[in-house]
Order: sequence, then C-alpha cells, then structure tokens
Amino acid sequence: MRQITGLALIALLLAGCATAPAREPVVAYVPHTVATATPAPSPPPPPKAPEVPTGMQWLYGSAEGATSSIQTYRALERYVAAAVKRRPRDSVILAEGTKLPAATFVPCGNKPLAIVLDADETAIQNQGLEYALASRGTDSDRPVMNAWQGAAQTAPAMPGAPETLRNIRAMGVTAIFNSNRDSETAAAAAATLNTAGVGPAEHQKTLFLRGDVDGKNGKDGRRWHIASNYCVIALVGDQMGDFTDLLNERGLVPLERRRLASTGAVGALWGNGWFLLSNPVYGPALRGTLDEVFSPENRWNKGKN
Repeated sequence: MRQITGLALIALLLAGCATAPAREPVVAYVPHTVATATPAPSPPPPPKAPEVPTGMQWLYGSAEGATSSIQTYRALERYVAAAVKRRPRDSVILAEGTKLPAATFVPCGNKPLAIVLDADETAIQNQGLEYALASRGTDSDRPVMNAWQGAAQTAPAMPGAPETLRNIRAMGVTAIFNSNRDSETAAAAAATLNTAGVGPAEHQKTLFLRGDVDGKNGKDGRRWHIASNYCVIALVGDQMGDFTDLLNERGLVPLERRRLASTGAVGALWGNGWFLLSNPVYGPALRGTLDEVFSPENRWNKGKN
C-alpha cells in the first residue's frame, strides 16, 4: 500500500503540472511620452527710449532752471534801471588790446545806452533742436543744426526774458543780440527771436551774427563795433564768450579759466554789468579731466581701496 501510494502521489503531481495555467510573459512598463508644442519665441523688447541728458532735464524741464532764469532777468532789470539814472562813464565791454587779469573798458562818451545779449539759451531756448539731438542719442549733429538754423523756428523765450526786455526798452535802452548763428541765416534768426517775443531783432542793427563785422567766430569784434555806437551798460549770456573772447583762449585749462573769470576786475562784473544764465547742456564749460576739474587740495579719497 505504501508503494502504490508513492506512485499515486507522483502521478497526481504530474497531472497538476499539466493542468496549471501558463504564466503570462512579463512586459516591461514603458511610460507614455506626451508631445509638447515648441514655445513661440518671445517678442523682442521694445527699443529703449534715449535717455534725456541731465543738463537738458535741468535747463528745459525743471523748476530750478526756470526760476534761475527769472531771477537773473529780474536782477538785470534792476541793474539797468540804476545805470540809466547814474549814466556810467565806461561800457562794460573790455577794450581792444586788454589782457587778463588786467581790465580796461570802452568809454561811453555821449553815446546812447544799450544792452548786448546772446540769443540761444539766453533770450530763447532751442528746445526743438535739443529734442532732435537727444532723440538721436547725440549731443551734436551738424546737418541737423544747420537745418534748424536755416529756417524760422518756434523757440520759447527764456523765462523772464520778454518782460525784462520790454521794460528795459521802455527805459530808452536798446537791446542788441550778438549771436554765433551764421550770418547766412539772418532772416530765420530774426524771425525766431521776434516770434518768441524778445525782439525786435533786425540784422546789422539790433542783431549781429557770426561772420558780421570782422568775419570771425569770436564775438569781441562785434562787441567793439556795437560799443563804437552805444554805451553798453550790460552784457547777458550763457557762455564766457558772450562777455569776452579772452576766457576762451586756446590752452586755457578749466581751473585757470575759472580763476580769471571769478577774481579781480572781471570777477567784480558778475551781477554788476555782466549777467550769466546757467547752461549745463553745451559749450566750453563742459570739459576737463578729473585732474583738471578737481584741484589737489579738494580731492578726498577716504575709504578708497
């Protein structure tokens, strides 16, 4: 019985193997890959607007620039009123042959009274031209400047200028413009000044331009010509060249130029016959290296590595 039972057991096991279901093959899991659209390229950033130079911000856009101009013109009017009453012996124009720091002046004699003033950034503001330059990201463009000068333009008067010039003329004093616009643009220059309300400006009478009188770029020759016919009791400008060409001589470094302009007989003229309007936009004042601008005794380097 034990042997039969063993054989029977083996038979049963073999039968179980034959009837067991076959195992399914194992298939490796492959994750789904979801197709994604290629992102569209980002649009290019808009072009950056040109930055307005700080000098233009101050002169053309700030309250400080406007009130500084008004203040200067009011001081000019008070000075001229006093000068009319006392009748000065000399013009405030340096005599031909003067060398700084000495100063001699053109005598007045019995000549009628006048003031002489620059045009651009003194009587009027060239905001249209400076906008054109700033929007191009440059501070100089000769073709643009020539086009501006060559046609009558709308240019606002410097704040305070129309009222003061009107009151000065009412005192019997002639206002004469001495500008470095080119003489070929005389008609346009006169029209621009007159439209701004600071005229009358008439070429070769109350308006002198570069090339007039002596053909030179400097203004001294024109000033001496005016002083031969008028007792000039005040000069008004925004550059040293509006007062004397001696302060624009070649080789004159910034700090020496500053010293000559602010000391001695010339230094005594500021607010006392010579009236300067601030112009941080252009001109020979805007130059000088670090060493040329800061004198050794005024250099502070504490904390510098």
